[in-house]
Amino acid sequence: MATSDEIQRCAQMSSAVVAADGGAAHCVAAGITPDAVIGDMDSLADTQIDGVPAEHIHTIAEQDSTDFDKALRNIDAPLVLGVGFTGARMDHQLAVFNVLVRRPEHQCIILGDTDIAFLCPPVLRLPLEEGVRVSLFPFGLVEGTSTGLKWPINGLNFTPDGQVGTSNEATGEIEITVTGPKLLVILPNAYLEMVTESLLRSPARWPAL
Repeated sequence: MATSDEIQRCAQMSSAVVAADGGAAHCVAAGITPDAVIGDMDSLADTQIDGVPAEHIHTIAEQDSTDFDKALRNIDAPLVLGVGFTGARMDHQLAVFNVLVRRPEHQCIILGDTDIAFLCPPVLRLPLEEGVRVSLFPFGLVEGTSTGLKWPINGLNFTPDGQVGTSNEATGEIEITVTGPKLLVILPNAYLEMVTESLLRSPARWPAL
């Protein structure tokens, strides 16, 4: 569940706030009226969204996708910050990561209690400090190269049931290149603003040129 501080942190960095179904109640509790509410509305009681105009609510009734998926695929923005999608249920969290990989055309950073997670673009450059934890987790077969990592990934074949890159470390500024949109990058959440700036400056384009 998202805290008010987490919602406010993301809202201050954003031009609009979109709530996924019951997330509208958390926005209102944080003092923010969402610009849109998207989802199947099965977890949102009318009494929880007092003050949200009816025209801001967009119901998508199909049950073949999650509310996160419904929201993400209907947002037209260069980058989305997702808050409140980690911690409560493991299956929901895995479903969110699945959507990040299935919809690489929608750049999105997921903010959790301790970490952020995002799909690695074709080239990722971050001016990290020495010792910062950098975890890499594949959701499909993917290869890559790196500079600035304590354990370079050059020549490795990453797969969900094989090689993963948990708890690598930066030795300074890092550069990671990947062959496809299959690798999640997980960093401490103190680096949300840095990653946001990087992804906005050099948006992911798949397939890589």
